[in-house]
Amino acid sequence: MTTRCPRPRSAPAAPRLLALLVTLCLAALALGTLPQARADQTSGGEVRQEQVLTWTADDDITRYKSAPQTAVAGEATIVFENSAATGNTTGMPHTLTFTTSNPDYNSDVSVNIMASPNDANGGRYEVQVTLSPGVYHYHCTIPGHGQMQGELVVTEDGGGGEDTTPPEVTATVDGEQNDDGAYIGSATVTLTATDTGSGVDTIEYALNGGDFQPYESPIVLSEPGEHTLAYRATDVAGNASEEQTTTVEVVAPSGDDTTPPQVTAAVDGERNDDGAYLNMATVTLAATDADSGVALIEYALNGEEFTEYTEPVMVHSAGEHTLHYRATDNAGNSSEPGTVEFTIVADDGGGGEQPATCPEADGRPLVVVGEEWTNVPNRVTPDGCTVNEVIEDERGWSSHGSFLTHVREVTAELVADGVIDEAGRQEIRDAADRSDVGEPGNREGYEKIFDGTAQSFDRWSHVGGGAFELNDDGTITSSTSVEGMGMLWFPETEYEDFSLRFQFRDDAASGRANSGVFVRFPRVHNHPEEDRPEWVAIEYGHEIQIYDGPTGDQYKTGSVYGFDLINHGEAGTTPKGVWNDYEIRVVDQHYWIYRNGLLINEFENAPGQLFSPPRADDPGTDGRQNDSGYIGLQAHSTSDTMTFRDIRIRNL
Repeated sequence: MTTRCPRPRSAPAAPRLLALLVTLCLAALALGTLPQARADQTSGGEVRQEQVLTWTADDDITRYKSAPQTAVAGEATIVFENSAATGNTTGMPHTLTFTTSNPDYNSDVSVNIMASPNDANGGRYEVQVTLSPGVYHYHCTIPGHGQMQGELVVTEDGGGGEDTTPPEVTATVDGEQNDDGAYIGSATVTLTATDTGSGVDTIEYALNGGDFQPYESPIVLSEPGEHTLAYRATDVAGNASEEQTTTVEVVAPSGDDTTPPQVTAAVDGERNDDGAYLNMATVTLAATDADSGVALIEYALNGEEFTEYTEPVMVHSAGEHTLHYRATDNAGNSSEPGTVEFTIVADDGGGGEQPATCPEADGRPLVVVGEEWTNVPNRVTPDGCTVNEVIEDERGWSSHGSFLTHVREVTAELVADGVIDEAGRQEIRDAADRSDVGEPGNREGYEKIFDGTAQSFDRWSHVGGGAFELNDDGTITSSTSVEGMGMLWFPETEYEDFSLRFQFRDDAASGRANSGVFVRFPRVHNHPEEDRPEWVAIEYGHEIQIYDGPTGDQYKTGSVYGFDLINHGEAGTTPKGVWNDYEIRVVDQHYWIYRNGLLINEFENAPGQLFSPPRADDPGTDGRQNDSGYIGLQAHSTSDTMTFRDIRIRNL
């Protein structure tokens, strides 16, 4: 059975990249929320138990906060929640994905749910599946989250036979120990349970003689002294295990500890022949301390202030980078800062000539099919196009099957050309199968409203100051010869809900170029503000900012100018002359802005908001609550030369 991902209309995946680490390693899961039963009454009065399997996630990218271990064959409801309620305070998206390409696991259930506290569902989703006996493997597909994985064991229901066997429960204690076996500073206890009959329902624990309470996440013991933890589990049939106990001694760090921790750094990512990392690099830090234990790991990237290390550091900006790192133990000893240096180069899919030869410009670091992310690098093929470009998932497809046939043929050629291997081919095909490309409701592809030709450029109209010029390589650049601010707009269509995609490149001779995209503004002509037409877009639509300067305008790339401030400094920026993929999605009054596949901002266009700082002549969002409108590109000034290419839009 195949279950499509119930995603909001907002999110490709993932943020994608956020993301973009391609590291897979095993880690222990924090197992808490286990199979539950809901009673539903049939038309004949019989009570049927519905099986509910719940996964939760929080800020951690190394493991799910909770996950079931066992289930019973048959119908089940899968719940995945990654929300503020489950402990996600950063807005980091996670996915719950069932593996379908590994012969060692069941492959008859395809689940790929992306959830974020800021999405349309608040990070909580449910899907209905039918499970078969055997073992399913699940994981998070977002790069950098490769350790979030586990197995779900599904057993037969016994043909209605009575389950009288209680679950088996185990406790695992982790932490740094001294020579006597006591844990220094703190200890973490993880409880797990299995049940081959009806499945585990709950795990409970009681600490130091207190009352039993539900186990939801690993238990951290930090108070010095001896602790006794009792634990038990109950299955869906009501069988309870015998109460078990484990004793853990925690000791305070010794004041005699004068030795700082030892810290190591590892840099991962795809590299070229010169050793530079393509598009991204990920730095993983680890520290050990045999005496008082590690209290804190910190890092500083490119001369910035030291900050606490909580997860692998993903770096996407092209150029040379230096990362300093250090650790402090519980006795207060700090290590000398270590240093790791690395270089990232942009692989933008072949440079400025691409729009003339490739279906669309797509230099995102990883292969994305529709809205399904993979861990396969988006390499350049022998014909100069990237893998994403030759997949052509943006064009209209008559059916999902015809698109899958196309993907099979394309990936076979990519394997033959040595661009990807067989594992990459299978991962791309699985992503295509999960996608909704060609499905009813998603058969309309992107319309190219600027494809690099003079004919497409003539479809646009310029108002106000400034100008745009068509270049020989199929790009357009804001002019350096015409003073004033103006706008190039597309007058043919008013768009309601849409996804607008294009690429931009900062070509300013000095400093950083300033530009933006105007969306959902009314028709320029015959408007009360027609005497200053560019201000129709500014005051009655929204400008999605493009500006990477570390100083100057506080509204950086991804900001909704005047209403939603994103000030990231240099974070996530690319050098001048490097192409960036930009996507703006608008559904109802909600805006999503993606840069190079990463979700960098969300904005809810709520009524009553005023421009910040307030302007007396600004109508606020009450004048911008448009259900539809036009789109345009800003020409900011003669010094702010920005180049655009491959502009396409799709109705949602």
